[in-house]
Amino acid sequence: MPTPDPDPGPSRAVTPARIAVVSAGVGAGHDGAAAGLAQRLTAHGFLVDRHDLLDLMPAGTGRLLAGSYRSLLAWAPDGYQRLYTATDRATARPGVLRPSLRRGTERRLLRALPPDTRAVVSTYPGASQVLGAMRLRGDLAVPVVTFLTDFSVHAMWVAPGVDAHLAVHAVPAAQAHARGACAVSVVGPATDLRFAPATPAQRDTARARFGLPADAPLALLVAGSWGVGPVRRAAAEIGATGAAVPVVVCGRNRGLAERLRREGVPHVFGWVDDVPALMRACDVLVQNAGGLTSLEAFAGGLPVLSYRCIPGHGRTNAEALEEAGLAAWVRTPDALGGTLDALLHGPRGRAQRAAGLALHRAAPGPVPVIAARAGLTPAAAPPPPRPLVLDGDPR
Repeated sequence: MPTPDPDPGPSRAVTPARIAVVSAGVGAGHDGAAAGLAQRLTAHGFLVDRHDLLDLMPAGTGRLLAGSYRSLLAWAPDGYQRLYTATDRATARPGVLRPSLRRGTERRLLRALPPDTRAVVSTYPGASQVLGAMRLRGDLAVPVVTFLTDFSVHAMWVAPGVDAHLAVHAVPAAQAHARGACAVSVVGPATDLRFAPATPAQRDTARARFGLPADAPLALLVAGSWGVGPVRRAAAEIGATGAAVPVVVCGRNRGLAERLRREGVPHVFGWVDDVPALMRACDVLVQNAGGLTSLEAFAGGLPVLSYRCIPGHGRTNAEALEEAGLAAWVRTPDALGGTLDALLHGPRGRAQRAAGLALHRAAPGPVPVIAARAGLTPAAAPPPPRPLVLDGDPR
């Protein structure tokens, strides 16, 4: 008779390891990257806490700063360009906040982090500056990782004290390294997994849902969640080329949407909750900031064109995306029609689609690097759905 196994005692549930992600509601790009990171970390068995740096700043100063930034972009773009250039040369980077304001933010952030937090990931340069300073002084005992959401790396992204930097491509990785960032890894983007190439049936369904033409080439024109930049001029110029019909997303800028409708632009949207579906309806993305929406378009198999870019990061991102072979940067209206036609119908568009999809498939993703920094092993995650490929061209 076999000897029974000894009683193992009561079973103990394994508590998931906790990772904190700190972003900022400045536009939607930093929060979108944080959401994509949280999605992947959760799928790998981690417990994720998300924090907004603006909410942790004392006396509502975070929202005041965000509002000032938005006003500067909208009403004084030349002033924003000067500020961007001046801070890009800065060496005393933690000076982004006054000492008293920084100390208050640090205290609130420390209180917000549960004691079992194993690592903190920043998707916003201001958060990296605060976290890096805390790490240098020993106030924060766990590793800090910066996820570089932009394709160009401003000086504010590289904060002393941060343990590792994650880049979406080799171009921003090289820029970060040149600025003195430590432990730079190319991990690829962290966009929402719903962004994927569409089948012809999905394309038709999406066009019907949004009331878009069934057969015309459609150019999705975006200007971030704030709808800033010369969007009206860009929409008119896209329409005048005859190469594509503009489909304009104005974000939360209701005034812009109303003006475009009064000017006769037929397809104008405000805030769109289901951007993956709208991208499935369109054929090319025209953008002016080079942020998260570009990465989402790459995942969706759309070629990307940078046009009438906003100052500062809009222009440096356009330059970096062009260097990487991922997006065409059109600098003059005369070149717009020909470039749209090449992206919609020619080998240039096919090459950009392939490069964009490869960006999402070739890199290991951010989770292994974050887990390694925290001394953890990620659990196996279910693979994302594979896109359908028709005649060698993903749609």
